[in-house]
Amino acid sequence: MKAVLIAAVVSLVAALFGTPMFIKFLVRRGYGQFIRDDGPTSHHTKRGTPTMGGAVIIAGSLLAYAVAHLVTLTPVTMSGLLVLFLMAGLGLVGFLDDYIKISKQRSLGLRSGEKLAGQTLVAVLFAVLALQFPNDKSRTPASTHISFVRDTNLDLAFAGTIVGLILFVIWANLMIAGTSNGVNLTDGLDGLATGASVMVFAAYVLIGIWQFNQNCQTNAGIKCYEVRDAHDLAVVAACGMGACFGFLWWNASPAKIFMGDTGSLALGGAMAGLAITTRTELLVVILGGLFVAITLSVIIQVGSFKLTGKRVFRMAPLQHHFELVGWNEVTIVIRFWIIAGLFVALGLGLFYAEWVVGAT
Repeated sequence: MKAVLIAAVVSLVAALFGTPMFIKFLVRRGYGQFIRDDGPTSHHTKRGTPTMGGAVIIAGSLLAYAVAHLVTLTPVTMSGLLVLFLMAGLGLVGFLDDYIKISKQRSLGLRSGEKLAGQTLVAVLFAVLALQFPNDKSRTPASTHISFVRDTNLDLAFAGTIVGLILFVIWANLMIAGTSNGVNLTDGLDGLATGASVMVFAAYVLIGIWQFNQNCQTNAGIKCYEVRDAHDLAVVAACGMGACFGFLWWNASPAKIFMGDTGSLALGGAMAGLAITTRTELLVVILGGLFVAITLSVIIQVGSFKLTGKRVFRMAPLQHHFELVGWNEVTIVIRFWIIAGLFVALGLGLFYAEWVVGAT
């Protein structure tokens, strides 16, 4: 528990005081956000606001993880390192995308094929490595079983080890692409994605601590969890939570800096990594319900226009629809935060209710 608290505090302080220094650096270099002309006109005033702030979140998380282990003299784990690798790897892809946008002052960064290739490479490496490194109990960071609040009876390795690995890699890629792009689509208003991410990471802090206290390796029983490094995953989640919280001070309206694709892809990747390693793969759909709803709004909008030639929303993603309806940006953000909090509460409620009822 001490490591979790240290990670949260160090990441918060690092982001809170590191962000203004990064803002000054970006301003000196002239690295400002490019704003699309086809978006809400109110966003034109944000043109030139420093972006790539996600680099601070990633750096703060990595620093906090290292400090937490150094202070408590505890070894790092493969589960924690893999989630941080996924976070940093996707953040690098987002950084390249952001850098091309601001250096060439255009809305297009990496081409879609290049961006997908980068995301896929990082995701495949994570998925393959997550099934390696068994501990003395023969448990690996991830499992080929599809999970909800714990592993279910649906095993992707039903037809053999190689087939299971391939199917797991595909499944992990779908999860990682879905969460990272979901956070990316949500990152359209000041503080919206950052605040929602704080709540999801906070949920994973609680989940990790609970799984550690009820772990099969130390507290065997019919309700125990087969999660390899639950406590260290809570530390990683605390790093993300604290870094986002500190960054939110500067990212809240009116934002002094945007996280950019650097941050949104990294945060989405971290959430997917935590879901896979804590064996809560389907639960993340509920915990990140706001991201899911906003992603669905884009799918519905595109599908409706292609099939009928008509749009369901005035603009997608969903937050921009409410802007065009006339809602104030701060009002949208606060109400969407409330929705995000309700989804997180529902997810945690389902997680705890399953434990109370008993493992099936």
